[in-house]
Amino acid sequence: MKLGIVIYSTDAESVWNAFRLGTFALKQGDQVKVFLLANGVECETLDTEKFKVTEQMQSYVDAGGEILACGTCLKIRNSEGSEMCPLSTMEDLYNVIKHSDKVVSI
Repeated sequence: MKLGIVIYSTDAESVWNAFRLGTFALKQGDQVKVFLLANGVECETLDTEKFKVTEQMQSYVDAGGEILACGTCLKIRNSEGSEMCPLSTMEDLYNVIKHSDKVVSI
């Protein structure tokens, strides 16, 4: 299966769980792409004592997952993409949706 995950939340627990799902799916042999949209581009700043979001993101990437971050959303926040979350476009989001068998948004 090809799974697309669109993250627009800044709720640490929700984002942490989204990356847990992505990692689990990759380990099942699925293909997974995560697109960070709107507030979701802030996910690298969401770590709490209980929810280590960036650790979970790294586990997802280490398992072979890909993360894309909306360039416009980053620009609005005077931010840039990172190595883990490269700058992407609406066309990239469209392609994630178009080529996925299932899409989950959080």
